[in-house]
Amino acid sequence: MGQTIVQKILAKASGKDYVAVGDIVEPKVDLAMSHENAALVLNQFLEIYKDTGYEAKVWDPSKIAIIFDHRVPAESSKTATNQKKVRNFVAEQGITKFHDIIGYEMGICHQILPENGYVRPGYLVLGTDSHTTSHGALGAFSFGIGATEMATVWTLGSILNVQVPATIKVVVEGEFQEFVEPKDLILHLIGKISAEGANFKVIEFHGDAIKKMSTSGRLTICNMSVEAGATSGIVPADEETIRYLREIAGVADDIEIILPDEDAEYDSIININASELEPQIACPHTVDNVKPVSQMLGTKVDQIVLGSCTNGRLDDLTTAAKILKGKKIAKGTRMLIFPASGKIYREAMEMGLLTVLLDAGAVIANPGCGPCLGVHQGALADGEKALSTTNRNFKGRMGNPNSEVYLCSPAVAAASAINGVITDPRKGV
Repeated sequence: MGQTIVQKILAKASGKDYVAVGDIVEPKVDLAMSHENAALVLNQFLEIYKDTGYEAKVWDPSKIAIIFDHRVPAESSKTATNQKKVRNFVAEQGITKFHDIIGYEMGICHQILPENGYVRPGYLVLGTDSHTTSHGALGAFSFGIGATEMATVWTLGSILNVQVPATIKVVVEGEFQEFVEPKDLILHLIGKISAEGANFKVIEFHGDAIKKMSTSGRLTICNMSVEAGATSGIVPADEETIRYLREIAGVADDIEIILPDEDAEYDSIININASELEPQIACPHTVDNVKPVSQMLGTKVDQIVLGSCTNGRLDDLTTAAKILKGKKIAKGTRMLIFPASGKIYREAMEMGLLTVLLDAGAVIANPGCGPCLGVHQGALADGEKALSTTNRNFKGRMGNPNSEVYLCSPAVAAASAINGVITDPRKGV
């Protein structure tokens, strides 16, 4: 019987030739990632060693990555103290995959990992963040866990009691229209199957439209797979994966590719024609409340956010700059830009993209999560509406339960910024 990619990855990580859906395994971990919540993890980690007489040492410091991104620079003394605590721990443990609040080295964890070559095809990647699903874009099996589980991983180098998940195969054929983007694809899928449609399952992406998609786009669709309830999203590694790892991430050593068997069994198969898609909008207050942009035209927005781990990459900024060049953001509308990493910030600056966005009236902030989670940079006022390229629009998500958040692609965000209302970028602005 054939196996899916995830079955093969879990079998290899567990020292087995084959695992079946539903099996319980204890696989070894290739990369364990945390951001500022590493402060919670290390508290639990130290508890494990309390009163044992043993020195608290992580299993392999080279396989742990810690990135400050959610609250950077620190917005409170509590955050600053926790960050200091983590810095001291990183130094003591010899953890080298650490990205502090330092110029071009900083960025959002889900961008830092791929662009630095920390993630490879076939890896088992765990992170104390639900959007760790992003890294399936590189053919890895990656998913989020809690702080207590991560403390165990830091200790053992493996994760206990993992049930092998079933897989949904999504086949995307056809050509995307201009200004219809990977974000629109994943919003359409979530709207189609609901926020619980892939609960405890993996979404495996296939089809010509996926093969032609950049790694940036693949990161977007895998990032938001969790919003359909999926344990992870994954794209089979191919020539584009190798190109990205070689040219962008600077990986020089061998890259092993794991692919599904032709006779792999899937829980279900979903077919999507990319050429039939139009821009999509996820309306308040759930990500699966998705409507085509044609049904939302003219909805007034007060704040537009472009960035995050979902859509803060160079092609996203390029799209926005293409639409905004020579134009101005509507009076009464704010536009906040959050590049996903220092590297992207620098490249956008060198290409003149940031000048275009600034000339239009946007505010360029430092790389980081910004207002996405509602605790830092860009909270909404009572009654305001935000249009955002981020990944969640739950009530209160941007810091105020008396506001509304709509989700969209970078193209829709930029076009809407010019008019101050939700706009279809295909129709001109």
